[in-house]
Amino acid sequence: MSVPSTAPVAPRARRARAAVSTVFFVNAVLYANLVPRLPEVKDRLDLTNAALGTAIAAMPVGALLSGLLAPALIQRLGSARVASFGLVGLAAALAGVPLAGGWPVLAALLLVAGALDAVVDVAQNAHGFRVQRAYGRSIVNAFHGLWSVGAVVGGLLGAAAAGLAVPLGTHLTVSAVVFGLVAVAAYRFLLPGPEDAERSAPADARAADAGRTRLRHVGRRTVLLLAALGVLAACGAFVEDAGSSWGALYLREQVGADAATAGLAFVALQVAMTVGRLTGDRVVDRLGQRRVARVGGLLVAAGFGLALALPSVATTLVGFALAGLGVATLVPAVMHTADELPGLPHGVGLTVVSWLLRVGFLVSPAVVGVVADASSLRVALLGVVAAGVAMLVVGRVLLTAAAPAGDVGRDAPTASGGPVPASPPAG
Repeated sequence: MSVPSTAPVAPRARRARAAVSTVFFVNAVLYANLVPRLPEVKDRLDLTNAALGTAIAAMPVGALLSGLLAPALIQRLGSARVASFGLVGLAAALAGVPLAGGWPVLAALLLVAGALDAVVDVAQNAHGFRVQRAYGRSIVNAFHGLWSVGAVVGGLLGAAAAGLAVPLGTHLTVSAVVFGLVAVAAYRFLLPGPEDAERSAPADARAADAGRTRLRHVGRRTVLLLAALGVLAACGAFVEDAGSSWGALYLREQVGADAATAGLAFVALQVAMTVGRLTGDRVVDRLGQRRVARVGGLLVAAGFGLALALPSVATTLVGFALAGLGVATLVPAVMHTADELPGLPHGVGLTVVSWLLRVGFLVSPAVVGVVADASSLRVALLGVVAAGVAMLVVGRVLLTAAAPAGDVGRDAPTASGGPVPASPPAG
């Protein structure tokens, strides 16, 4: 495992870290700011529950359609420009929601919003890894923690606007202008130059790598690794969705909790995950992200195993909290490893696992629902225990450390979990 750098961090990198943190925060705030006002949108357009649900489902559809375009945009425009100005576009799309005269326009706006969000998500993570390489130690988990904080803040802002009866158009227009300006201001402090500028490999090695930017040169080993990382991303989606989609229902139906208590399952998982992300960088630097992810798998399996084996309010809340803590650093670790895979054009590995993560979030509720209808929700949620076990087993493909690129050749995993040779794999 590589030792984190103790060299002083350049002021430019510190400013870039603050700017990336701002981008993650704004990305979360924008849609969360709309969520508390969706009932008002439903009433204004006289939509049924099914119509509103299908309109909202246009967001993940847009994300899946556009997500794979991110590498081309990043290579052409740079991750800084794509992330910052993509947020401006996202803010504008959401500000158009009050102008929708019916379901088709609402669905189209949310489709565009989902498409922009997917591209921004890849770009902000790609730039976050640039800053992390400049730091020489793990910092990316804190970015994801701030995203969680931004989601809470956005929800509170939307709820406050609804409670104060602020007109929907005024609310979303002001939000779009304010947060759009914040995103543009953040762009000024993001890192300039090419996407590999912070990699510590010699210039000739970078030039050789640049020559391997066509997908036809990608080796079988890299493809297998990408598939394994997709499995880990799906595990992360499965665990997170268990809290958001099924936690309250499990407490109500399987444990017999009242409505107020049932909502605490989601809260327990989200709070633990946010705390894990905000504190995870120090743990990753000390233990390595591979070990942290595999121990996290144990926490997920043990936590949900406890909740399912001994159903009560206390054990369920403890189980969901352990699962949230266990999965906290998984997605950043998967994205980091994907971003360092040999032989891929810049942003491709990150884009593929981000896309598969979104597929996981789209498929997970349906899978659990089908199994629950066929047996019971308690049986269906055994899938979360299986996801924890998969994290333990497949987690060995993750990079050991969030190290600068110069250390990656000694540290990167192969499809069998061993080190990758310093030379690129054969295509």
